[in-house]
Amino acid sequence: MSEPSVWQKRIAGEWHGRPSLFDATGTWCGFEEIRRSSDFVDGVTTYRMDGGLIGGGPLAGQFRLGAPFSFGVVDSDQNRVYTGPDFFGTGQPYGSFVDSHYYGPGWQVDLNTWNQVLPDGETQVYSSVLYQGWSVVGCFNGLYTRVPSRVDSLIEAETRNGSVPYILPTKEAGAYVGELELWGSDQKLRGTVSVRIELEPINLLRTRRTTTFQGALEREFTTETRRDGNRLFFEGPGAWGNAIGFGRASFQSVHLTDVWKIKGREFSIDAAPGMSAGRKLAVVYELSDGGQLDSVLHGLLEWQS
Repeated sequence: MSEPSVWQKRIAGEWHGRPSLFDATGTWCGFEEIRRSSDFVDGVTTYRMDGGLIGGGPLAGQFRLGAPFSFGVVDSDQNRVYTGPDFFGTGQPYGSFVDSHYYGPGWQVDLNTWNQVLPDGETQVYSSVLYQGWSVVGCFNGLYTRVPSRVDSLIEAETRNGSVPYILPTKEAGAYVGELELWGSDQKLRGTVSVRIELEPINLLRTRRTTTFQGALEREFTTETRRDGNRLFFEGPGAWGNAIGFGRASFQSVHLTDVWKIKGREFSIDAAPGMSAGRKLAVVYELSDGGQLDSVLHGLLEWQS
């Protein structure tokens, strides 16, 4: 193709971040200081990643490499094909979010990467869940920026906040609200959805949670959520499932009382050390009708007391 795809234009430039590494239990292990960029030259797209692992514990030997990453991409807004040598697989963009599944020979893991560009156009919410077969090995996640003047402050904040666990307000009733985009499985925009996640704390570990979708998607369900460390359990009556937190990101699998299912990630953007909760949630929900992906809902929610 003679021109880069819409997604390629969206992620142009060099992105800087310090995502945290977690093991399969959600225990924080260290940082991966990364600079990411991609070039579109004469119809060929090449991705480059440079940096290094800081810490890592028992995972350090697996995720510390002696050379930068580089891999080719068949650029497309439908199926982006990663052609190696360092990553092989595909990614599917849904507006400002891309869902990628690929294999990294150097890390010896399969990866499911979710990369979400926030409405400011200058911040990415990134996570890579790492697999050996169907078993989770670990997870990288964090924030990136491509604004040079913001790099130092972002790296400082990620260093302070990277290990903070995902915990929503436990004594304050309110709701996370916002206007999200709904994209069909055909990767076409269906419209916007007003989303409200209302929280009514029961005690420090239990919260009644009511989720409301209005607009291009109409749905409401209530579930009692129970927290056990970095694990969440959704215990009916409107939905059942669980979630695990890797730092500020909580990855959930939720089954509604009909054939619909939700695979989601909620990332607490501004969660920081201390006895408080974040006020901004970057969310992605993949909604399935039975075993078939129907749509992808994503965007930014903000807390209202």
